[in-house]
Amino acid sequence: RMAFYSEEERTEDYLFKIVLIGDSAVGKSNLLARFARDEFYPNSKSTIGVEFQTQKMEINGKEVKAQIWDTAGQERFRAVTSAYYRGAVGALLVYDISRRQTFDSIGRWLNELHTYSDMNVVTILVGNKSDLKDAREVSTAEGKTLAEAQGLFFMETSALDSSNVAAAFQTVVREIFTILSRKVIQSQELKKHDPAWTGNGKTVVLQTDGNQQADGQPKKGWCCST
Repeated sequence: RMAFYSEEERTEDYLFKIVLIGDSAVGKSNLLARFARDEFYPNSKSTIGVEFQTQKMEINGKEVKAQIWDTAGQERFRAVTSAYYRGAVGALLVYDISRRQTFDSIGRWLNELHTYSDMNVVTILVGNKSDLKDAREVSTAEGKTLAEAQGLFFMETSALDSSNVAAAFQTVVREIFTILSRKVIQSQELKKHDPAWTGNGKTVVLQTDGNQQADGQPKKGWCCST
């Protein structure tokens, strides 16, 4: 669930928890390093311990903070816990375009996300390492088709050359913000008709529908290739 504070307490800050999931060594940590610090580690080891970075974005004049969590190498032990997913409102589900087995694991990761998340998380399917053109085992069309079937956004990225890295994170954050804005408007309308409905008015709990766009229509696969 996603909570925000009443206008009297805070108007500029929204904090969205976003998780990076996918098989080991698909480049999740390097995607985060490239987005948060514009860095890339060619010989990076598996992440040990929980890591997250907070990035600020401005959307429609509001300051939005994305707290992005990295799976911390746990995925190789199949021990990514429910605590990791708790409170997440966005996810980047990453595979390596040069290793088909990482693409074949997408269904398992989606099941885990749906099992442990307490809401429909805004999710983008990310085909990473698009720079490895000669080693490609998963076509762009396959990624797009899977994303459309599952109602996910889709993008191919390269943490190495920066292609689409910022765009992938921003797509998720902007969609969450759009859903949030729609819910705020709905809650304000409800409050007009029934001023007592929010109780003490301090916190409004929001739930998103991951299968709908901001206009309420079913979400289609959304592609932006390099």
